Amino acid sequence: MKILRTPDARFADLADYPFAPHYTVIKTADGSDLRIHHLDEGPRDGPVVLCMHGQPVWSYLYRKMIPYLVAAGLRVIAPDLPGYGKSDKPAEREDYSYQHQVDWMGQWLTANNFKGVTFFGQDWGGLIGLRLVANYPERFDRVVIANTGLPYNPEVADEIVKEVMAFRANAPTPSLLEMQKALSQMQGETAKKFAYWQKFCWETVDMPIGFMMSLTMEQHSIPGKIITFLAHQLGLDRLTQSTLAKAYDAPFPNPSYKMGPRAMPSHVPTLPTDPSLDEQRKAWAFFETFEKPFLCTFADNDPVTHGLDAQFLDKVPGTRGLPHATIKGGGHFLQERRPAEVSQAIIDLIRST
Repeated sequence: MKILRTPDARFADLADYPFAPHYTVIKTADGSDLRIHHLDEGPRDGPVVLCMHGQPVWSYLYRKMIPYLVAAGLRVIAPDLPGYGKSDKPAEREDYSYQHQVDWMGQWLTANNFKGVTFFGQDWGGLIGLRLVANYPERFDRVVIANTGLPYNPEVADEIVKEVMAFRANAPTPSLLEMQKALSQMQGETAKKFAYWQKFCWETVDMPIGFMMSLTMEQHSIPGKIITFLAHQLGLDRLTQSTLAKAYDAPFPNPSYKMGPRAMPSHVPTLPTDPSLDEQRKAWAFFETFEKPFLCTFADNDPVTHGLDAQFLDKVPGTRGLPHATIKGGGHFLQERRPAEVSQAIIDLIRST
């Protein structure tokens, strides 16, 4: 397996990220060494909170939550998924299957022997982390999720499957604006609308990750948005790039490092033809009998995952009787916009259970 490693210099002097790196080397299926990075903050004997990020971000996403959690006496573990952050980056598209990420992070979890864990996951962090909970239930005491899901869609109509497959194969690459419009209209047409994000990511060889995260996470005036967008269109991002945008671009020195963010959306199992279907079925069967505390803290304004918490509240016994929170104005990446509220929900759950 060809594996890339981002030079340490790319992470020098990041704002609000003073955390020491920790590394674990695991083995891929072909015997290659794969180095996974994680943060380890707070008291060594404190209750462990495992915070997993999604796509296309990295553990930098948790820099605002870590101080709240540590101040409450918790030990915070925040890994970078392979392909992201300071972790190694396999170079080929086929390396980034859903199952590979679950297998790699499972090795990382057991190598570090984390136990008594409260899991927190958002976006792909939830997709992968919930599978870890199902695979290693003895290591987890509680679950908290936000803006994520455990997609399992065995009954999508054949005509929709054909339409989505044809779109992925033959439609022009969506523009950034077309993709954003489709995601804002996700409800009711999940597979069809999400295909815009899948196609945009895969066919945009040099995904503008920092630029997109700035638009998503930071407050911009209308003139500011126009200036930022025009600078991007003219290839002048560096002249207007914010500190946050630079941090989310840091793991990717050139487009060859971006295979993870590009490839992983296509592995979200939105169709019954996707290879993860049977493992998702098994995971849902597990959670339908899961009685440990399971808390939902979804934002009220995330178009991608809005309403997915209802599946967990309906099916997972561990959700009953808990104070599930709706985080107002959190957006998709609520760790950036509402770190105090999300952290407090985790702290309160641990203290009360």
